[in-house]
Amino acid sequence: MGYIAVIGAGSWGTTLANLLGEKGHDVFLWAYEQELVDEMKGTGMNGTYLPGLPLSHNIEVTSDLGKALSKASYILNAVPTQFTRSVFSTAKNLLSEKSVIISASKGIEKGTLLTVSSILEELTGSEVAALSGPSFAKEVIKQLPTAVTVAAYDNKTALVLQDVFNTDTFRVYTNSDVLGVELGGALKNVMAIASGISDGLGLGASTRAALITRGLAEMTRLGVAMGAREKTFGGLSGLGDLVLTCTGALSRNYTVGFQLGSGRTLTDILGEMKMVAEGVATSQSAYELSKKHGVEMPIVEQINHVINEGKKPDQAVKELMSRSLKAEF
Repeated sequence: MGYIAVIGAGSWGTTLANLLGEKGHDVFLWAYEQELVDEMKGTGMNGTYLPGLPLSHNIEVTSDLGKALSKASYILNAVPTQFTRSVFSTAKNLLSEKSVIISASKGIEKGTLLTVSSILEELTGSEVAALSGPSFAKEVIKQLPTAVTVAAYDNKTALVLQDVFNTDTFRVYTNSDVLGVELGGALKNVMAIASGISDGLGLGASTRAALITRGLAEMTRLGVAMGAREKTFGGLSGLGDLVLTCTGALSRNYTVGFQLGSGRTLTDILGEMKMVAEGVATSQSAYELSKKHGVEMPIVEQINHVINEGKKPDQAVKELMSRSLKAEF
């Protein structure tokens, strides 16, 4: 099969590189920071993002993008959405014509309003797939049972990638709705911020359940308006990831929301985080997409106001609850 290149050595990229390495694949793991590369080579661990967890000996870590990509048949992108364009603007000249790129990032680019696979297709012209679903890196790397979906336009590619990633503890389903899978993964991060805010305000489990349910309705409406399939949002990359991210303390986006609901400022919260909470940037992109496609997304709208305009979280809740009454469906 040749090498698999994993681009991005945060917690998720490192976890997926380890999963592939443990399965027997030869893996290049690219990190932007030379210090991180030196640390991982010296200790056999990613102490910055996954401390205390030894990594597969089948992983070679490098900060040389050309070296990582030179032998790669498959390229897994785990770079945060807002940095994907800059990394692959360089990488596009280093790719093999037959390389398949798999996106594991969950966001929508600011300005262009593109999903990550659309960015990668635009830059490289390569065949692109998406891997998404309810999966915390710290649980996957400990081999706790997890189920995700891999989406590709070509079913043969989806089946090959299913085999590449599937293990005894990481079950992979296939899907042909690349857009729907990516939108589910991106939009649920905005809803997770809302859920965290709710819990930070002490509003209770009933409020959280309402946010998850109505959040799913918003995600589905936008996805269908953009050409995705409705049923995708009831699957692993939609409902599954939404439930996990809105209820799990390991979620970065939920944590940002919880801290906001507890009265802290966004600047202080982000200043203490090592990892990227994709929902922060995606809140604006999702709001702009809703306006572009004429889709009502009141939760997204309020989170955009809180994140980007400084609205008080309790005021956002009041405005959501005082909206005009309407039918559920």
